[in-house]
Amino acid sequence: MRLSDLEPYNPITIQCHDNPDADTISSGYALYCYFKSKHKKVRLVYSGQNKIKKMNLRLMKEKLNIPIKYIRPSQSEAMEGLLITVDCQYGSGNVSCLRAGNVAVIDHHPREKSGGELVRIQPNLGSCATLVWSMLLEEGYPVNEDVNLGTALYYGLYTDTNQFSELFNPLDMDMRETLSFNKRLLTQFRNANLSLKELEIAGIAMIRYNYNDDYRFAVIKAQPCDPNILGLISDFLLQVEEIDTCVVYNEINDGYKFSVRSCIKEVNANEMAAFLAEGIGSGGGHDEKAGGFISMKLYEEHFPVLHSEAYFNNRMTEYFQSYTLIFANQTKADVSGMQRYRRLRQPICCIKATDIAGVGTQISMRTDSGSMDFQVEEDMFFSVERNGIIHFVRSDFFRKYLSDTGQGLPKDYFAGIQYTPTIKNWSDGNTYGIEAFAKLCMPKDTFNIYARRLTSCVKVFPKWDDERYMRGMPGDYLAVSEDDLHNIFIEPGNIFGDNYELI
Repeated sequence: MRLSDLEPYNPITIQCHDNPDADTISSGYALYCYFKSKHKKVRLVYSGQNKIKKMNLRLMKEKLNIPIKYIRPSQSEAMEGLLITVDCQYGSGNVSCLRAGNVAVIDHHPREKSGGELVRIQPNLGSCATLVWSMLLEEGYPVNEDVNLGTALYYGLYTDTNQFSELFNPLDMDMRETLSFNKRLLTQFRNANLSLKELEIAGIAMIRYNYNDDYRFAVIKAQPCDPNILGLISDFLLQVEEIDTCVVYNEINDGYKFSVRSCIKEVNANEMAAFLAEGIGSGGGHDEKAGGFISMKLYEEHFPVLHSEAYFNNRMTEYFQSYTLIFANQTKADVSGMQRYRRLRQPICCIKATDIAGVGTQISMRTDSGSMDFQVEEDMFFSVERNGIIHFVRSDFFRKYLSDTGQGLPKDYFAGIQYTPTIKNWSDGNTYGIEAFAKLCMPKDTFNIYARRLTSCVKVFPKWDDERYMRGMPGDYLAVSEDDLHNIFIEPGNIFGDNYELI
């Protein structure tokens, strides 16, 4: 569904979820601006038992001139034209059910309701503001001509990703870096975000921690509070010597909001957050900081009698028991029982880091699976599969197994993925399409491997990088170079047959 599909309707009512936060308000305001520009009769509303009281949200409404109105649930009339629920789904527990004949849904949470043609749900995004921003761009709407709108969208993303610490989708990052916004107003909003009551909540929560001595993790349930409090508690916990990872969560109207932290290289917080929410929500972020959301409806369907504290403690334990670690530099692979394969001579996208920027420059490579941050080194190369998966390799490996064809990247190389990979150069602040630096390379005939299909999770710290692991899941392949049994790595199962043939 596109916004242009909704233009035949008039009037239009845009409904934020009950107890609105900055994300739903900014998303609703962006839709309000769009339909106003189309000369529609449009209004922005919310309902529920409570009116907006938090000072940061009251300032947001006032300073950005956001015309959001409160409707009492008992006094709501039937909606004429079209009702759009934003950052929520019609009929769900976090939004009062206003009567309407025509309903559209725009949301970034996991889908809870089936059916309906007027639906746009993208649960991989960090904020609904990002989803609405991308929909505005699809229609050619000039977002950056309105600084108030840009400020609202920026603040919506900022708050819903815990001050950007849970930011992992490349589209979220693109919006953050391209919006025009008022920095002074954002400072005002941030400085009015937390109350003395929430400070008390943080203190009480930290007294009531659960600690697992075997795996050195802590779990804390906090009282209902601003999501940023969860991040504050998590950051504090990692300063405790005995804690390597932690999850802090609280219950909100329609589910559980949680924050994850890790200070060890063996655990990627982004991956742990996704594991905690698997099948019942969504999670993501960075290597050290991440977070997510669990749908109450889906949680109760899967775990009808399990208390939330037991769930998080059990799930954290399951995570640590779910994988095997391999440090390639310290391990000589046992290839007995493995089969031999030859890398097919199919071209692959390759990039030399120094073609992007000078040595020491910070760059970010963004794909469907998230963002990878690097500091450019002289002997650093990347190969990028057609599905967007990035492999970091050293120059000796590159020259041994790959040869430059001298050809640029064909336009259809990334045709099968939603987000075409980009590169952010932090020295000049620009974002470039990956094709600006990529070349096609051809695997050499000498590249043979041993491989076996995985039946459980394995994390491999490859020979060329002992700080970042490659994760293999059931169905992927554990691979070993035929001429170097320390060269152990992971090959994705969904493209293995496209890249290798059995010898």
